[in-house]
Amino acid sequence: MNRLAGKVALITGGGTGIGQAIAERFAKEGAAVVVTGRRKDKLDPVVHAIERNHGRALAVAGTVTEEAHVRSAVEQTLRAFGTLNVLVNNAAIGSFGKVMHEIDDATWDEVMAINLTGMFRMTRAAVPELIRAGGGAIVNISSVGGLIGFPMSAAYGATKGAMNAFTRCIAMDYAAQGIRCNAICPGLVETPMAEGLLQDETRIAGVLDAYPIRRVGTPDEVALQAVYLASDESTWVTGGIFPIDGGLTAH
Repeated sequence: MNRLAGKVALITGGGTGIGQAIAERFAKEGAAVVVTGRRKDKLDPVVHAIERNHGRALAVAGTVTEEAHVRSAVEQTLRAFGTLNVLVNNAAIGSFGKVMHEIDDATWDEVMAINLTGMFRMTRAAVPELIRAGGGAIVNISSVGGLIGFPMSAAYGATKGAMNAFTRCIAMDYAAQGIRCNAICPGLVETPMAEGLLQDETRIAGVLDAYPIRRVGTPDEVALQAVYLASDESTWVTGGIFPIDGGLTAH
């Protein structure tokens, strides 16, 4: 349980779902963890759970759409733990249920601002500190929606496809500085974002027909892949796009 011992990780969107699972799993593996998110009431329980298990954690409330918060999150990480070794870009919102020509500008702009521009800003702020630390790992939480097309999800899918391209470019730009960048592409996972679909018995039965393993994933199954990509076990792995999807994209 010490695969991340001595590392400091900053995780965006760390208060619920996949981000929460990654934070808790990283702490179990020995990392000091900083979680960010828009709601402090969601972040504090994650920190308290980690601390009850004798881990080290800090909550920094704010949104990745604000440059001041992004800079503050990195600065508070350094003040609390002295360095930064791992960045997990997980903060995201969904946008489903409308075909492309029905999406208004406000919805498009919000999805782009959080899912894509927020990731860019957080990575931009973190990279100099990763370089100062002698290298590190960036793990981007993307989606199978960035690999294959889904109906009524154009804005969301566009951000995740762009995230995958961004991942490869960052891997190329900073390999010489010892920074690895990889993306995880989960399929349908039991998270608040998927709650509406998961509770619709008729729709979910049809969705699961596309999954050879015939079930949805759990946040911790995604977190275990994130541990590998953040750890020294993956020192020869960069620019990778990893589906974790119950076989969905194997078709």
